[in-house]
Amino acid sequence: MKVFLSTDMEGTAGVVAWEQCVGDGPQAEAGRRLLLAEVNAAIEGAVAGGATDVVVNDSHSTMRNLPADRLAGGASYVSGAHKPLYMMQGLDDSFGACLFVSYHGSVGAAAGLSHTYNPNAVIEARLDGRVTGEAGINALVAAHYGVPVVLVTGDRCACDETAALIPGVHSAVVKEHVSRVAAHSLHPELACELIKLQARAAVQTAADAPPPRFDPGVLELSVRTTDIAEAASWVRGVDRTGPRELRIHGDTHLGTYRSFCAAILLTRTVAEIR
Repeated sequence: MKVFLSTDMEGTAGVVAWEQCVGDGPQAEAGRRLLLAEVNAAIEGAVAGGATDVVVNDSHSTMRNLPADRLAGGASYVSGAHKPLYMMQGLDDSFGACLFVSYHGSVGAAAGLSHTYNPNAVIEARLDGRVTGEAGINALVAAHYGVPVVLVTGDRCACDETAALIPGVHSAVVKEHVSRVAAHSLHPELACELIKLQARAAVQTAADAPPPRFDPGVLELSVRTTDIAEAASWVRGVDRTGPRELRIHGDTHLGTYRSFCAAILLTRTVAEIR
């Protein structure tokens, strides 16, 4: 079975500050070591559960956070910025399972380092009326290709938000919210043990897990300024429904996701204007 693994970073046990997630300083290097251990735990669990091929998509920041030669299980590595399918690049209908590792809660939620793709632009995202974070948005791609999302790891909020949209998903909660820049984390070794255990169980049962079901799969966004909303509405499939409200609906779930990514990319410069 081929397994796809999309990894973020803010949901890693022990990571509580942006300095641990970006740049090349000593804190960022330490954060990447913690992330690598959790990714490898998920790979090892997936292989123990029956995975024969694991593809890791590095989805955080510059998307080159992991040393390719230190990935476990002979996993291949999708890295680098400006991927057409962003956090889901590499997924297609040949995969039997999808894993989300080190995910975080949505913007505005009680979660550490909470945001939804671009914290300078998005105030809230809703999928078919339910508040969602990046896991739910990314699951649109899995739904399009008919691949079950069987595992999410990260903070409590990320796991709960994912389970609300994808019933039956396995979860590995590695830290609890204290504030947006503080958390109570499991010891990294225990976090990795939990991730490995849940990844194994998730992949073992993936053949019986359905892909995400979204009907109609409409994504709604509340954004920070009217200028952001105006620029986003230039993208095909994005309608402006209020001064700072957007409705994104493609011909397919993949089309919706691509329109969302295009809107996020297009509005980055506008969103940085204070």
